Amino acid sequence: MVNEPAAARPSSPAGKTSGLPVAWRFPLLLLGMLSLLAGVSAGLLRAGWNFPVAQTAWVGLHAPLMIGAFFGTVIGLERAVALGRGWGYLAPLAAGLSGILLGAGAPQLEAFFLMACGALVLMLTTLRAAQRQPSLHANILALAAALAVTAPLAWLLDQPLAAIAGWMGFLVLTIAGERLELSRFLPPSPLARRLFMAIVSVFLLAVLATWFSPAGLRLLGFTLAALALWLLRQDVARRTVRQAGLTRFIALCLLSGYVWLLLGGALLAWQPDTAFLMDAALHAVFVGFVLAMVFGHAPIIFPAVVRVALPYHRGFYLPLLVLHFSLLLRVGGGLAGESAWRALGAAGNALALALFILTMVFTALSGRKRRAAPR
Repeated sequence: MVNEPAAARPSSPAGKTSGLPVAWRFPLLLLGMLSLLAGVSAGLLRAGWNFPVAQTAWVGLHAPLMIGAFFGTVIGLERAVALGRGWGYLAPLAAGLSGILLGAGAPQLEAFFLMACGALVLMLTTLRAAQRQPSLHANILALAAALAVTAPLAWLLDQPLAAIAGWMGFLVLTIAGERLELSRFLPPSPLARRLFMAIVSVFLLAVLATWFSPAGLRLLGFTLAALALWLLRQDVARRTVRQAGLTRFIALCLLSGYVWLLLGGALLAWQPDTAFLMDAALHAVFVGFVLAMVFGHAPIIFPAVVRVALPYHRGFYLPLLVLHFSLLLRVGGGLAGESAWRALGAAGNALALALFILTMVFTALSGRKRRAAPR
């Protein structure tokens, strides 16, 4: 399949992975899901919804729980499966446990140190993969993992903008690197590759600049917008969107995500001066871009990780539509200064995630019953 991601392909010549039995991967996923639950709850509290939670401190830990703990777990698990070595699973284990510590109200020093250790193992797995198959996309993935190491350290050093920029770089460059790998089906020209490297270089400078000045966010925004335009022009999804079924669904997720990345970059380049505008800019990237990528790749990555089939059906579009419409409401509320719109949009974002998880579970169960049915 044209849109098959790297993690969905076997890492050994024999087509088998090693390291950890499939049954033991589910507890790691559960750790990530607990971090996701706490992170979503924190996001709803920040958006103005009031409900009892286990820890009121979650309100200030929305980004670490969602990105460092949840995405650190699932991306670390994906990479460990692709690497096929037992030590690689220390990355999702450490990231997942850091989320549990944060959610339980443990001292942040221990939790963020554990998160950084998990990111360090993730970086080592990507470097190992780059040694096996040297390539531009493998180097980009290693750079992304390195940024994941710096983010929790920046948080501990009371540099929240640098931490957010680091986590943003982790997710954005991870996605860009994986899409660059698949560009072999529609190879970019030498000029396009040089342009990509120039954008990434400036992006890294912008992340570094956020350690010293909020103005670094403006440069970060320009590079995000430039990267979105590059991906819209170069990604093979421009071709595969004309096909049908799962291939078309993945392409629509990708292309819609690039539009959100462009908008988020433009808003950051505008240098938002209010909390509502900053919320709109950051969530255009972290929700619109990142979650659209997750929705698009999950039907392939999830089966590769836990060996459960996810046969395509049109219900996949429901969470995607809820995600986009609720994010439009949230971003619109940020731009208009309407707190009610922002709160409703945040609730819609949470609903989209819940629908996505339920859709994946239902699809997995239906696929299992279909295979078990007598013929």
